[in-house]
Amino acid sequence: MNIDRYNRIQEVLKSRQPDLTLCLEEVHKPNNVSAIIRTADATGLSKIHAVWPTEDMRTLSHTSAGARNWVEVDTHSSIDTAVSHLRKQNMQILITNLSDSAVDFRDIDYTKPTAIILGSEKTGISEQALALADQDIVIPMVGMVQSLNVSVASALILYEAQRQRQLAGMYDRTVSALPEKDIHRILFERGHPVLARVARKKALPYPPLDDEGQIVADKDWWTAMQAK
Repeated sequence: MNIDRYNRIQEVLKSRQPDLTLCLEEVHKPNNVSAIIRTADATGLSKIHAVWPTEDMRTLSHTSAGARNWVEVDTHSSIDTAVSHLRKQNMQILITNLSDSAVDFRDIDYTKPTAIILGSEKTGISEQALALADQDIVIPMVGMVQSLNVSVASALILYEAQRQRQLAGMYDRTVSALPEKDIHRILFERGHPVLARVARKKALPYPPLDDEGQIVADKDWWTAMQAK
């Protein structure tokens, strides 16, 4: 791996925000999913979640190939399982919804562990999701239209979250907040993609990397990798 690329990946991983995420509730248009993933990468998210109950929806996780390499998409069969997973990470659950109890999205403290639920283009937020969320949030609008495209809404909210977290110094870590095993996996897969594919196919563990991102593996590993 090129040393400049290795250092660049290391810097990106230091700014990742594993306690900030989105949850897409049956968002089904590929262009929207692609735009959301790109914004998630740009604002430092390491993972988003999607409620895609059908097999054809799950193929959406392959959209936006470039950004998809850097932002994982965890799929869930129902909003219940998705929210349960997020609550285990002690996240506040916000939902984009115009209601009497909704607050301006800029009035939320995004420095807390946070997940934002975004509704489907076709049907919007489900009643089930509304019941599971902690707080409705709204993006104020003064025109005739009272809703934004889901990818635009996600970008506005994420950049407000980024602004708050930037002020709090949460992007200036000297060490990544991601688990060490995830850091190693990402460095190996993005720095040595061909070898990573072969290793996965052969069910071989990823070997260590040195301080310049080069593989440190014994003879047995290389032999196993080359075996037909």
